[in-house]
Amino acid sequence: MKAQKIPFGKILITIAAMWSAGGSYIFDWNHTHIYNPRWPPHAKFHNAQTMLLGTSLGLLSLWILWLEKLDEILKTRIAVFLASFYWLTQMGAILFPGTALTDPEFAYPGEPPHQLIVDLVMLAILAIAWTLEMRRIRKFS
Repeated sequence: MKAQKIPFGKILITIAAMWSAGGSYIFDWNHTHIYNPRWPPHAKFHNAQTMLLGTSLGLLSLWILWLEKLDEILKTRIAVFLASFYWLTQMGAILFPGTALTDPEFAYPGEPPHQLIVDLVMLAILAIAWTLEMRRIRKFS
């Protein structure tokens, strides 16, 4: 029996969903965020809420993509949308009053906006994955 090849688009969706589920713990579980003594408790509460939201969206995306028995197009559509919500809402957060991509104490003049770059890269990965998966699914339907 020949081993089934995992489609590249599905791999990309998986990477984005896993990053949504765990990336914030890498970047927020430190002195710049959750352990920042200058942050009031309610700001830390919302940081924790955001980390858990990313985890929930990423894990739900993985579950639908790999385990749920749905139509392939519907399954891919839901998985991509779920994996993109964290990144889209993170990009939109900068539009709220009083927000910043980096706290002033950790900002360096001339440094690129790393957070927006990560957001755009993750959304680009999901757009490429969506295109590849739709092409593959329609080819074999």
